[in-house]
Amino acid sequence: MIHVQKYSKMVDVQSEFEERIKRIPIHGLGLSVDVYTPDLFDLVETLSDDGVEVDYFEIFQAPLTALRCVKFRLPDRRLAYHGEGLWITQPEFCAEQRHRNTLAEVSVQLHALDSAWLNLECATKQMSGYSFGTYLPPLYTELGARMAAENLREAQQLIDREFRTLDVPAPLLLVEMPPLTYFAYGSLSIPSFYERITREAACGLVLDIGHLWTVYRYTAVWRRRSLEQFTDEFLAAFPLERVVEIHVAGLGNHTPQIGTQRPADGQSGIPWWIDAHREPIPSLLFDMLQQVLKNERLINLKGMALEVDTKPIPEIVSEFRLFRNRFGRSFPRCIQFSTADNVVSSMRGQKAGNHLKPVTDDEKTRLFREYQRYALVMTGQLEPSMVCQWADTEINVEELTYYQRVYLPNEILHWGGELGDMFPHTNRLLNDAGIHPMEFVTFWFDRPRTHRTPYDFFLLKIEYFLEFVSATLPVAFSTASDEADSLRAGYDAANQRMNVTEIVR
Repeated sequence: MIHVQKYSKMVDVQSEFEERIKRIPIHGLGLSVDVYTPDLFDLVETLSDDGVEVDYFEIFQAPLTALRCVKFRLPDRRLAYHGEGLWITQPEFCAEQRHRNTLAEVSVQLHALDSAWLNLECATKQMSGYSFGTYLPPLYTELGARMAAENLREAQQLIDREFRTLDVPAPLLLVEMPPLTYFAYGSLSIPSFYERITREAACGLVLDIGHLWTVYRYTAVWRRRSLEQFTDEFLAAFPLERVVEIHVAGLGNHTPQIGTQRPADGQSGIPWWIDAHREPIPSLLFDMLQQVLKNERLINLKGMALEVDTKPIPEIVSEFRLFRNRFGRSFPRCIQFSTADNVVSSMRGQKAGNHLKPVTDDEKTRLFREYQRYALVMTGQLEPSMVCQWADTEINVEELTYYQRVYLPNEILHWGGELGDMFPHTNRLLNDAGIHPMEFVTFWFDRPRTHRTPYDFFLLKIEYFLEFVSATLPVAFSTASDEADSLRAGYDAANQRMNVTEIVR
């Protein structure tokens, strides 16, 4: 077991951040991409043929073999890394061996890419034994912020430790503000939550403009403020001095494959958009970005990237050309802010050491239970009043109900693999026995489960479905097991397809 050295009571978090950030070069304008969807090398070739210059690529989590292939094929391109499966919001994070193992593995991946940072969503897909397919935001509370900051400190130390053996500087941990998917919970405003984190952890931040729009939409601020007013007020309270990267991605309506349709939009006509990288980027997000870039507290910005995984290559090329034409000249002006005489530090001039109070075991237990109640509310098993309400807005029951009854079942049955396509023969047997797919959704959340391996929603779906068939129709288990073996074998082959022969093709 790795034992992480605890911080002393007095830590100069801001000085540590400044020491780390000065080692990171300017990355410029880039694309945040998946290796496989679309094929990264086809994308690079098309961009080159069309004369579109991309300064860097931020690669979403992939096997080490694939990342080494990317570095081999793009040796002169600046590369960054977007991680997955490290739930820094959760109280059990540092106690779980799987997270320590993942951090060690991620350190090797970071080194393979020569990445200057590791970007993690300040969110989770697993909480208190319950698993989801898409991100859930943290509990926006004082204790939640302290827990995330402590986990970030210890994660950074573990990465530092791995990189000391390589005798090279360690990448900086960045945390990204996640989207809201119809709801939010917490007693702290979102800017206050991140100000609290940056007060106690020497991390950077990623500001996603589309995620920011979802805050406007699903905390119902749109009922009281214009988008421009909201953005100004949010930026005034948010620790912009810690923003190292900005993301922009598509927004779109969720199209359910089962269940009822989304309720009609309100009188304002504001859409029910959620974060959707496959969808087009609305022009209003670029207007919001322009507003952000004018802020003189944005002093440590190193890169801006469009998130385009799952988007067709022609659309990526078109959007990035517009992005560069509009913001190619704005970026250097942001860099100049860092040398301005009136710049304040991200701690608003407070450069003294920070008194850090470790989260106690009792507090971790309390937070674990709060996240457990949060998961039960999200799945419709508890009333919203069982967890803390949002700081200045009542929970919109209509939007929460839509998440529970439509979005979540679609996520379990269709996200990360169509269940009917994955297990066609087994599903036919279940249907003949009168067992409805929604029973699998209920089974998925019927109890908390222990997770000992890194998060992979596709593999979780296989594991849970086998349990479901064993419990509901044992006679079909052999069929389900055979189909599961084929799925796992195909998945392993797909993840290993970038081998040495591809590198030299």
